[in-house]
Amino acid sequence: MANLALRNLTKIYGKTEVLHGINLEVADGEFVVFVGPSGCGKSTTLRMIAGLEEVSAGEVVIDDRVVNNLEPKERDIAMVFQNYAIYPHMSVKKNIAFGLRSSKLSKPEKEARIQEVAGILDMTHLLERKPSQLSGGQRQRVAIGRAMVRDPAVFLFDEPLSNLDAQLRTQMRLEIKKLHQRVGNTIVFVTHDQVEAMTMADRIVIMKDGHIQQVGTPEEVYHSPANAFVAQFIGAPSMNMLPGALEGGALVLDSGQSISTGHSSEGTRRVKVGVRPDDLFLGAGTQVVSGHVTVREPLGPETLIYVDTGVGEVIAKADGRNPPEVGAEVSLSADPANLHVFDAETGEAL
Repeated sequence: MANLALRNLTKIYGKTEVLHGINLEVADGEFVVFVGPSGCGKSTTLRMIAGLEEVSAGEVVIDDRVVNNLEPKERDIAMVFQNYAIYPHMSVKKNIAFGLRSSKLSKPEKEARIQEVAGILDMTHLLERKPSQLSGGQRQRVAIGRAMVRDPAVFLFDEPLSNLDAQLRTQMRLEIKKLHQRVGNTIVFVTHDQVEAMTMADRIVIMKDGHIQQVGTPEEVYHSPANAFVAQFIGAPSMNMLPGALEGGALVLDSGQSISTGHSSEGTRRVKVGVRPDDLFLGAGTQVVSGHVTVREPLGPETLIYVDTGVGEVIAKADGRNPPEVGAEVSLSADPANLHVFDAETGEAL
């Protein structure tokens, strides 16, 4: 196991800078997930940690050692790719053993290591099978086993679940999380799926356009987003954003609704007021918006309702047994403590 540090990490292709001075400290044994939209720089960052991309500026530090000029095999890392990258002509056992091809372990030690890893991944009974005889989840476990058998300081996962169906993704998320709890290695995991990030990470690194937007626990980034981008990226459905202004001690929405903040401020400032669908409810309370229902999405115990407010569409959750009909006029309320206020121009949380 090892700690990992990125210090002013920069990547430039030609004249285009795609990573702009990334700084991050990952503790020994921590599970950190990079998440963000396509093109944000998360996979490039991972490949620079692995040594598959050259560092334009800054440092990659693994176990207090700068590794910029080291080959991937010298960095004591193991990478699990999106497409498994296992050999179809080899058995499961030989695929896992391939991770030890450059090891100086004796043959009995290698055999013991393979059996140990197969036991952890519940694959002992599959060791003689070929990849064509395995399910997608089992193939991914083979790829993980090949990485594990080396006992690396840092595991790097590059969107390893994106090729799996929804049910298998859920299963593999749980398996990887249990695996981390058992072996305790440092893990850096890249995904575009914010649900994966929320359910697996000790801390989440949210990226956009080559910049880190926020680093925090799943609870921190969900309940205390640093800016409007994080607020809308994390959470499904996305956070509602309502235009308005901060005037004195009140939020005055463009819909005409005024909500006391309990704080005094001078002047007027244009803002976006964010409220999660979970925090909007029908009935009595501090009214936030009103409008008519345009779409319903039944989810079983609850129903998502889309409401046209005249100043934008908002999403709220209603009881699954008795949701309002399409076309019905509704009033949506919220606890003022659950409202998020962002500067309309910069998007920064106020």
